[in-house]
Amino acid sequence: MDIREFVKLSIGRWRSQRSGHNLAFSHFEEVRSTIDIVSLAGSDGSVIELCKSAGIDPAAAISPFSMSWEGRSDWDEEETMVGSCVLVPIPDRDNINQGKLLRSQGYAETIAAVGDYYFTSDGTFVLLTEYDRAAAEERIWFATDNLRFRFSSIKTSDGKGVVTASFASEIRSLSGN
Repeated sequence: MDIREFVKLSIGRWRSQRSGHNLAFSHFEEVRSTIDIVSLAGSDGSVIELCKSAGIDPAAAISPFSMSWEGRSDWDEEETMVGSCVLVPIPDRDNINQGKLLRSQGYAETIAAVGDYYFTSDGTFVLLTEYDRAAAEERIWFATDNLRFRFSSIKTSDGKGVVTASFASEIRSLSGN
């Protein structure tokens, strides 16, 4: 698995069911959402802007994509959570299996972020991102082409304490809905 294969497998509409544990508040949350992942051209204005803001040559981008989501949490079933972001992989020159991932919006903090990614020997995508007040680790792997799993944890900025942990199963929607 490399970044091109990973993005190609990820393109589509996904139904996600995520369970999250806020360890600081001893609270459990269930979120059901729809996630749309769409391929972007390297010449897309949002890709170029994100690269330039990170001081990276847009020509280094491989398989950029956008992700949008809409979901509901059992914390507040009246509120719909919506969002979107642009993601731009920048593989290392010598190794496409690792590099930087530029995000127009981060996971732990809703600001632009740059994380480090790599693939494990079993094809798991691992993304490590440090923010001002936290650090996030995300792991995504495919059980089949249409079923993937995602684990994430948010740690304190010093990396010693886990604040939240979540696990999601995501099923590709084959009907287009």
